[in-house]
Amino acid sequence: MDINKEYAAHQHALMRADHSACNDDRRAHLAEASSIANRISVFQRELGAAAACAWSMTQVAGRVPA
Repeated sequence: MDINKEYAAHQHALMRADHSACNDDRRAHLAEASSIANRISVFQRELGAAAACAWSMTQVAGRVPA
C-alpha cells in the first residue's frame, strides 16, 4: 500500500465533503473518507512494531526505506 497516496485520497474525500452541494453527496464523500481511513488503520496495525523498528534501523544506518 502506498500510504501517502491513501492519505491524500482521504484528505481529498474530506475536502469534497466540505464543498458538497447537497447532504447526499456530503455523506457519500464522508463514507469514502471513512473507508480509506479504515484501510490505512488496518495496514498500520498489520505492520505493527516490527515496521517501526525497521524504519528506525534504516534511519540509524542513514538509509531511507523504499
